[in-house]
Amino acid sequence: MDMVNIKINGMDYSVKAGSTILEAAHEVGIDIPTLCYLKDINAIGACRICVVEVKGAKSLVAACVYPVNEGMEIFTHSPKVLKSRKMTLELILSTHERKCLSCVRGGDCELQRLCKEFGVEDEGRFDGENQHYEIDDSAVHMFRNDNKCILCRRCIAVCDKYQDVAVIGANERGFKTHVGCAFDK
Repeated sequence: MDMVNIKINGMDYSVKAGSTILEAAHEVGIDIPTLCYLKDINAIGACRICVVEVKGAKSLVAACVYPVNEGMEIFTHSPKVLKSRKMTLELILSTHERKCLSCVRGGDCELQRLCKEFGVEDEGRFDGENQHYEIDDSAVHMFRNDNKCILCRRCIAVCDKYQDVAVIGANERGFKTHVGCAFDK
């Protein structure tokens, strides 16, 4: 197995060549938060919570999709990274129906946990006009409330890769983006 030498937060590590920054960090016991990532199913960098700083890169990179290279220097919790993650969470909340007390997740919520971890205190900082979606309880096996969707696209990946159906995807663009069947049929 080929290995590469990298630095994470100033510490030297030897990790598997071809792995992503996220995989390498987890391998050596460093936690990088994620929302959209599902190992071997959904590594698309959509949520931008896993961003890290790579020395020499022009911008922050998504750790779940960015491969490690020999000599790479990575910073997982720099002030720039923490500020970006917090702002991303605030932006996610700006289009999220924040009714935590009536949520089926019942306190077991990744979004809620990350907001607490990153000190998001003004959950309405970027509030504006939002789309409103009707709750879909038309199927016995499914209850969908797109007002709480954070567009992580996990459901799209599972529909495609586990169920081999691939009938849902992201529709529209910008603030109107929502998950559904083609043409909302």
